[in-house]
Formats: sequence, structure tokens, C-alpha cells
Amino acid sequence: MQRREFHRHVLSTGALALGASAALVPGWAQASIGGFKEGSDYIKLGRPVPADAPAGQVEVLEFFAYSCIHCFNFEPVFEDWKKKAPAGVVARRVPVAFSEAFVPMQRLYYTLEAMDQLDGLHQKVFRAIHVDKQRLMTESAITDWIVKQGVDKKKFSDLFNSFSVTGKARRAVQLQDAYQIEGTPALGVGGRFTVAGQGPRTVQVANALIAEIRKG
Repeated sequence: MQRREFHRHVLSTGALALGASAALVPGWAQASIGGFKEGSDYIKLGRPVPADAPAGQVEVLEFFAYSCIHCFNFEPVFEDWKKKAPAGVVARRVPVAFSEAFVPMQRLYYTLEAMDQLDGLHQKVFRAIHVDKQRLMTESAITDWIVKQGVDKKKFSDLFNSFSVTGKARRAVQLQDAYQIEGTPALGVGGRFTVAGQGPRTVQVANALIAEIRKG
């Protein structure tokens, strides 16, 4: 789904979004990088996005939503690519919030990160939503589920509502807007490009863009 359709679907039905598969809007220019075409395979941003990566490294951001089935399916592809990514690449995930309905899931991700629990629970969140059909879209539902995973309730709740997690969630929204993310999954590459989720092809495009950025 596109971003606005995804937004309406969540708010009007209360159902789990079945993904926001981004469709790139063709531009007038038909530039090509590594055999991939601007407008169909990637978008070149008009205004570069400042990166958080150290100088000399290329930052790649995966924009995702736990409620997105396409993100669930793309996760193994991205995880495998991270392990094989070219040297000097810094890859990290950014949970999107196209409306207030997404914020609890954003906070869940950053709370797990703060508790050093992503390795054990990130995939389990996806499976709980898309395999077990649990509605982890509110703080109470998330907290009930997280306690069943053996996580301390008070520590989780304190971090979930902390200033730090709130700040990271707000920063995530700033990044999704700066990268012009209209659906998930999507990659932001080096502050210069956006790649919509297309399965394994997505990371192939990302590799070509990384190589282009390194040319200077």
C-alpha cells in the first residue's frame, strides 16, 4: 500500500496493516547507476540527508513497520545483506510512524534496543503479529506480550515511556520524511537515495548506489 492508504486502513478498520509496498514515482530524468534506473529502481533525493555514520562510511537505513507483512518477508533478506555488506557500510533499522497508530510499535523497537533485546525479540515481534495474529498495536498489548517473553515489566515500561525512546521515535519520523518514505520496506542510502522494497533486488540496487557514492 501507499503511505496515505496505509494510514487510512489502520485508522478506519483498526486492522493490522498488510504492508505498504512502495511504488517509486517515475521522474523525468532517466539516469542510470549500475544498470538500475532512476525513477523505477531508486529515487535520488533533491536535498541530501545528514548521516549519523562516521566520516568515510556509508549509512544505509531500513525503514520498516512491525505491522507490515512485506517488512516481515524482507527481514531475512536485509539481515543476510547486513552480514555481507561492503566494508565501510553502517546499516541500521528505522521504524516508521505514518500516523499515531504506529508510535507504540516504534517505541517497542527502541525499547528493545535500549534493553539489548533486539537479537532475541525483534524477529519474535514480527512472528507474533504475522504468524500468531496478535494485535501488538497498543502499549498495554505490547507490555502484556513482552512480560510473557521474560522481560522485566517495570524496566520495560520505564524505558518505553522514557525521554530517550521518545527522542529516538521523533528522530525516526524526521528521517522518514527527509528520505520521502511513502511505504515500507524501503532503504535510505547514504543520505542521497531511496530504494523501495522489491525483495532481493532491493539490496542489489543498494549495492550499486553505495558504489556510486564511494566514487565521490
